[in-house]
Amino acid sequence: MTLKELFAPLGQEAPPLPVRGLTQDSRRVEPGFVFVAVPGVPLPHRRPLDGHAFIPEALRRGAIAVVGEQDLTLPVPYARVADSRQALALLARRFYGEPDRALRLFGVTGSKGKSTTAFLLHHLLEEATLLSTVGLRLGGEARPPIGHFTTPEAPEVYAFLREAADRGLREAVLEVSSHALALKRVEGLTFRVGVFVNFYPDDHLDFHGTPEAYFNAKALLVERSDLAVLNTSLPHLERLRQRPHLLFGPGGEVWAEGVREEAGLRFTLHTPWGKGEVHLPLIGAHNVENALAASAAALAAGVPLEKVLERLSGFPGVPGRMEVVQEKPFRVVIDFAHTGKSLEAALRTLRPTTQGRLLLVVGAAGERDPRRREDIGRVAARLADKAFFTEEDHRTEDLGAILEAMARAAAAEGGRFELVPDREEAILKAILEAQEGDTVLLAGKGHEATLERGREALPWNEREVALKALRLRAEAEGSSPREGGA
Repeated sequence: MTLKELFAPLGQEAPPLPVRGLTQDSRRVEPGFVFVAVPGVPLPHRRPLDGHAFIPEALRRGAIAVVGEQDLTLPVPYARVADSRQALALLARRFYGEPDRALRLFGVTGSKGKSTTAFLLHHLLEEATLLSTVGLRLGGEARPPIGHFTTPEAPEVYAFLREAADRGLREAVLEVSSHALALKRVEGLTFRVGVFVNFYPDDHLDFHGTPEAYFNAKALLVERSDLAVLNTSLPHLERLRQRPHLLFGPGGEVWAEGVREEAGLRFTLHTPWGKGEVHLPLIGAHNVENALAASAAALAAGVPLEKVLERLSGFPGVPGRMEVVQEKPFRVVIDFAHTGKSLEAALRTLRPTTQGRLLLVVGAAGERDPRRREDIGRVAARLADKAFFTEEDHRTEDLGAILEAMARAAAAEGGRFELVPDREEAILKAILEAQEGDTVLLAGKGHEATLERGREALPWNEREVALKALRLRAEAEGSSPREGGA
C-alpha cells in the first residue's frame, strides 16, 4: 500500500511512497513506517507520555509520515486528526486490508474470567484463532502473548487478524478489555457475538474513574455485536437487552443445574438447543459461569450441543489459570490472581480441597492503583495460613514500599507473613515449607513471560521456577518431584 492510498480517507494529500508498516511506538519505527503520535493516558500514579514528544525519534528511525493531533510543520507528510487513537485503528484496518471482513469475530469482556471464557470458546469453535491475555492461537498453533496488555494496540490486533485470514481461518475469538474499548484498540471491528461474562464495579477505577465509566466502556462491546451473550447478574441488564441477546445464568436461557465438584466440575447444561451432562476438568465453581458463557456463544454460532458437551470434557485448561504443577504430596497451583477480589476467589476456591495449610506467594504491581496492594495484603491475611509477600512487576516504584504496604494491611488483620523481595526465593521458601496435604498458591504472574524490575523486563516462567524449586526440595529429600495437571 502507498502512503497516498493510506492517507486518502483522512483527506490528506501524500506522495505514492510504499508504506512498510505503522505504529504508535517510536521504538518500533523502521524505514518506510508511518508513526502515529498518540497522547498518553493520565493515571493517578504516573505522568502520561505524549507520543508527539517522540516524533523526532520516529523521524530519525526512518518514518516517512506522521499522524498527530497538534498543529505541526514537519519535513515529512503530516496528517492532523482530531483523535489519534481512532486514526491509528482505522489506518491499521486499512493497511492490513480489512481482515475482519473475512472473519466471524467473537468478543469476550468482563471483570473476571475473560481469559478462561475466551479459551473455552476457542476450544468449542475448534478451527478458530484466539487473541487473549494468556497467549495467541492460530488454529492449533500457540504463541506467547503480546506484552502485558489483555488486548494489544490496534496495529497488532489487525496484523494478527490478517494472518488468521490469510491462513484460511474463518473465526476469531478476541479477549477485549475495558481499556481496549476505551482506548479504541478494537475500533472498526463488528463482532458476530459479544460475550459479557460479569461485572465488578470496583475494578480499574484508577483508569476509568467511576464504576459507571468502567461499565460503559465494557458495554461498547455489546453495542458493536450482532448478538450479545449476557450474564443475568449484570447491572443495567435492561439497557443491554436492547440488542439481540441470549442470557446465561440463573433465570437465563442457558443455565446449569446440579453443580458439583468431582474431579473437576459436573453439572447439567440446559439450553434452548436441549440439555446434557457436562464434565469440565477445571478447579472452582466459578468456572461454571465461564463455561455457560462460552457454551451459549458457541451454540448461538451453530456448534451442535453434542459437540459442545464433548469438547467441554476435553478442555485442557488455561496456562496460568488455576494451573496445577504438582498434585501430591502437596499441591502447587499457579494462578493469575493479581487483585484483592481475584485473589479472594482463588483462595476460596482452593480451601475446600486443601487438607492442610494454604500457603500463598503473592506480590502487587507497581505503577498501578496503590489500593490494590492493601487489598491483597488484607485478603492474604484473612484467607491464607501464611503468605510470602514478594515482587510482581514493581517497575520503577520502590519494591520495599510496596511490600511494606502489603505487610501493614496484613498485620492489621492478624495475618502470618514473610517479606521475601526476590520472587524465585519466595517460591522456594514456600515450597520448602509445604507439608503433605498443603496447597501452595503462586499468585499474580500466571502465564506472563516477563518480570518487570525497574525499567527491565526480565524473562520469567512461573511454572519453570516452581518446578526448579520442587527439584531442589526433592534433591534435598532424595526423591523426585511429581508433575501433574488439573
